[in-house]
Amino acid sequence: MASSSATGTLERLPLRTANSRLYVGAHSGDAFGAKASVGAGEKWRGRGAVSNTTGRYEKQGREDFDDGWESLAELEAFRTEITIERPKTIITRNDSPDISFDRSINPYRGCEHGCVYCFARPTHAYMGLSPGLDFESRLFVKEGAAALLERELAAPGYQPKTIAIGTNTDPYQPIEREHRVMRSVLEVLERTNHPVGIVTKSALVTRDIDILSRMAAKGLAKVALSVTSLDRKLARTMEPRAATPERRLDAIRQLSEAGIPTAVMVAPIIPAINDPEIEAILTRAWAMGAREAGYVMLRLPLEVEELFGEWLLSHFPDKFRHVMSLVRSTRGGKGYDSTWGKRMTGDGPYAWMAGRRFEIACQKIGYNKGRAKLRTDLFIPPARNGQQLSLF
Repeated sequence: MASSSATGTLERLPLRTANSRLYVGAHSGDAFGAKASVGAGEKWRGRGAVSNTTGRYEKQGREDFDDGWESLAELEAFRTEITIERPKTIITRNDSPDISFDRSINPYRGCEHGCVYCFARPTHAYMGLSPGLDFESRLFVKEGAAALLERELAAPGYQPKTIAIGTNTDPYQPIEREHRVMRSVLEVLERTNHPVGIVTKSALVTRDIDILSRMAAKGLAKVALSVTSLDRKLARTMEPRAATPERRLDAIRQLSEAGIPTAVMVAPIIPAINDPEIEAILTRAWAMGAREAGYVMLRLPLEVEELFGEWLLSHFPDKFRHVMSLVRSTRGGKGYDSTWGKRMTGDGPYAWMAGRRFEIACQKIGYNKGRAKLRTDLFIPPARNGQQLSLF
């Protein structure tokens, strides 16, 4: 089944079978945007969000509720569904003054990791889907990304700058093992000597050490691993399908030993949840070879605030009021403040304290004494259709 969209063409694939890692979790209801009840219990085990709130652009809202006839117990298990998307372009541009890149690539829409705090969740509303469970279970694969990238790099007048990958959804989420979109993109970037910076919380990045190490030797690649907690149980609760903390730290070790500039991101810092671990995460990552570090304060744009609140009530009910109070204290009394220069670090006494703790720890340990600068002077534009190749 295929349909067209403003960004290209969509083709829905069948639900995962047992041979392709069928995932079981919450029930989304019988239509887009149906809200899963927290009482569904085991039905949403292994997912981050605990509901499937209707997207903000939908005209009707839907919600599952127990009518007294134990109907929730009869719901089918929640499954992961893959849709093939054929976009018209692959490089996304931005002119934000408070981030270090002006272009990025997202191989996938939605993210199987299911991080409950993910700021990218609201983007699923543009697809007529829920930022809740739909975001982590109804995924879109951008087929043909490598060919699109090659075409865009070959455009007349293209000026190379670092392409950031992993800034919205994780390029190494589990479905990358099967679809290999990220791998194909890296092959194009290596062939054209184009610089790339990657952010991930998946150990799958080590699969591409062969490409990344060759690019790093030319000053064309660096990788950052996000480590939110060293507590395996907490990490599993916040990020149910992401790599365990131990595997992320080992990925840092493998990347750094391969000569790839590697950083650790303490992101996000969640008040009263993982903030006691700032110094410990930095210490462990340094021992594994990370030499750069960064952090992001928790931000809760649009639907994420409600989703995160539901998650808190489900897993840390005794901390709900305290955590939400601290989060809002970093955003001027709101869940999110999009002001440039503040949206990543927050504002107010708590945000200031967390930032100073991070900076002092980095200084003591030795982080950020020299940042890897990627080269753009080696870029070789791919040949355009019909263009004669050089003999030399």
